[in-house]
Amino acid sequence: MTVMNNSRRAIPAVALAFAALALPALAACSGSAGAADDGKEGGKLRVTASFYPLEFLADRIGGSYVQVTDLTKPGVEPHDLELAPKQIAALSKADVVISLHGLQPAVDDAIGQSGVKHRVDAAALTRLEDHGTEVDGRHHTTADNGSGGESDEDAGSDPHIWLDPVRYAEVAKGVGKALAQADPAHSAAYAANTDTLVAQLGALDTAFRDGLKNRTSDTFLTTHAAFGYLAERYGLVEEAINGIDPESEPSATRMKALLDLAGREHVTTVFFETLVSDKTAKTVAGDLHLRTDVLDPIEGITPKSKGTDYFAVQRSNLAALQTALGVPGR
Repeated sequence: MTVMNNSRRAIPAVALAFAALALPALAACSGSAGAADDGKEGGKLRVTASFYPLEFLADRIGGSYVQVTDLTKPGVEPHDLELAPKQIAALSKADVVISLHGLQPAVDDAIGQSGVKHRVDAAALTRLEDHGTEVDGRHHTTADNGSGGESDEDAGSDPHIWLDPVRYAEVAKGVGKALAQADPAHSAAYAANTDTLVAQLGALDTAFRDGLKNRTSDTFLTTHAAFGYLAERYGLVEEAINGIDPESEPSATRMKALLDLAGREHVTTVFFETLVSDKTAKTVAGDLHLRTDVLDPIEGITPKSKGTDYFAVQRSNLAALQTALGVPGR
């Protein structure tokens, strides 16, 4: 358990960090998009991203030099994506494909058959760990995978790396390099945009670190074990009703453990997400006499999202965690 500082002083660094996040992405360097079309659509590099967090990186880094297609439509749970024949055929025409191997098996299969030269696997750009449901507050990673007891749901390789701003920045750097390799004529613009985005993610990391100081609890309860990397980064403990699979059902043993945990760790909130039903969260919250709120894994942006892009939703997530974990002034 993290030792808490109970000082109630305001934290001006949070405001400064959020101000940095508001900076727009660096515009791509001026100049023609290339008189020689090189087979690209409208002279732009054709980039296909498998789902929103990777689409966001491609848009921010590629700027006006890329045409980005997202295989996962807004409102579709990425884990459940099935590709239409038309999407599979179109994939072979991409100049660059960006995916996260293991998250979407249908995408992995299609990429393997696509013949696309420039492929980016986000999972290879940072270190993945095993996360799942917790047991008595123990956080399961690759190094500590169930040594504290048996989980009711098996831990699994956790794909949700984008929820940790530091890991997400590592992926951003890899995407920037891949775009530059595929389109050397605009490599300077891609490098500059990457630097700007990495700086914004650094500011977000600072905002989380400063914004979660002085909390009175470390533990938060979710319906889906999507926040293991975020929890690990900031010294928190994620307790998930379900495991990595957002549709799995908790067992009676798991429910009893959560009841005990809520009282022991002063849990106030059961978090649910926007792309999955909130029925389980509301049922558990009712049984435990807790409130509910949204903690968004940012797998897609919809009208229900608390923000229109990655940074806005992460700011909302931080505010929700501050309230749930008893940060003074929230």
